[in-house]
Amino acid sequence: MTKLRLAIVGAGPAGIYAADILLKAERNFDVSIDLFDHLPAPYGLVRYGVAPDHPRIKGIINALRDVLDRGDIRLFGNVHYGTDITLDDLKRHYNAVIFATGAVRDADLNIPGIELEGSYGAAEFVSWFDGHPDFPRTWPLEAKEVAVIGNGNVALDVARILAKHAEDLLVTEIPANVYEGLKASPVTDVHIFGRRGPTSVKFTPLELRELGELRDVDMIVYDEDFEYDDAARAAVSSNKQVFVMDKVLNQWRQRETGEASRRLHLHFFSKPLEIVDDGNGHVGAIRFERTAPDGEGGVVGTGEIRELPIQAVYRAVGYFGSPLPDIPFDKKRGVIPNREGQVLHKGDPSSGSVGANEQMYGVYATGWIKRGPVGLIGHTKSDAMETVRHLINDLGNWWTPESPSEESVTAMLDERGIAYTNLDGWHNLDQHELALGEAEGRTRIKVVPRDEMVSVSRKE
Repeated sequence: MTKLRLAIVGAGPAGIYAADILLKAERNFDVSIDLFDHLPAPYGLVRYGVAPDHPRIKGIINALRDVLDRGDIRLFGNVHYGTDITLDDLKRHYNAVIFATGAVRDADLNIPGIELEGSYGAAEFVSWFDGHPDFPRTWPLEAKEVAVIGNGNVALDVARILAKHAEDLLVTEIPANVYEGLKASPVTDVHIFGRRGPTSVKFTPLELRELGELRDVDMIVYDEDFEYDDAARAAVSSNKQVFVMDKVLNQWRQRETGEASRRLHLHFFSKPLEIVDDGNGHVGAIRFERTAPDGEGGVVGTGEIRELPIQAVYRAVGYFGSPLPDIPFDKKRGVIPNREGQVLHKGDPSSGSVGANEQMYGVYATGWIKRGPVGLIGHTKSDAMETVRHLINDLGNWWTPESPSEESVTAMLDERGIAYTNLDGWHNLDQHELALGEAEGRTRIKVVPRDEMVSVSRKE
């Protein structure tokens, strides 16, 4: 019987779901899957992109753990694609590869002053407070007044972590260095800016409700933002999510404020125009234009310009994919060019198909690097199903590896002196973090330094 030796680069939800779906799919060949990740631990953005005070979302890890713990997928952590292993290496040992590397960079926001000191990307801040090993241990939390630009869930995560009192995070797996940093923060006011109205936001009711549950934090909304047009009223009456969020926001309008030590402001119909220099190359204010409904669900500028003093700004306007060595990349969209997961590249000039997109046989994509950073876990599963279907049907175009044995891969990594981690290593690290947490009366405390993660995993 034919055997598929498959490499998957990326051990987050997208990669793990693809492996699980392929193993359960109807097929007339055997399968052997190796999962590679540049991080020493699996689970990708679920471990390093979800705020620590979101235990319900982190419960996804339990489902992913069940897949890996079946024992029919090998895990190689702390292995960097492009340096530790290359596309040629994959062709030598596998029949095909699926890239599931996600989107972890911040999308650009092209307004004047965004480059000033005190201006940050939300993705970098999330990586810091989630204990990502490749980011600095410290974060400059010196501002009393902070702006967060964006109206999606990431913007709310950033604003919530900034406004929340550090001691209220001790029930989570927040790393010690993050707790100390947030504890020393002098923040008093966090302002969230979105250019559309309350009925056009991209966050979910659950995220919104959580903001209102923060201890000693006043929720500030502004009556001027609730003068709805027909399109907004129609959205409230026809969409249950919008209805719930509108109800929550209007309840906040009725709350008494003024007693809390911190305030979280929501500014709708506010389009950021410029980050203003304080005269010393640092963020000093945000300048924005009031917008108004255009009658069709969008907004138009009113010409009214306002300015608000701030000392830091976080852009949370989306994530963006990163290019991979030897793999085509769409610089505008931040994705690998593909047709339903089949990676496409420009045709060979010798074939007469210059400029045409042709399938790059043996190479596939799934998750955010395939479709862009939109959608939830359900989309990731359907993404993987589509990609796996094409992988199965492309059997006649798979690579023919020189060294397809499972042992040849570990031998290659060992010869190169790569300190890779495996599933047993993840279990070691997992138990170590749980023990650290138990000693402090907490569920878990994350290990942050990469070398420590590797040494604990490998019991060195």
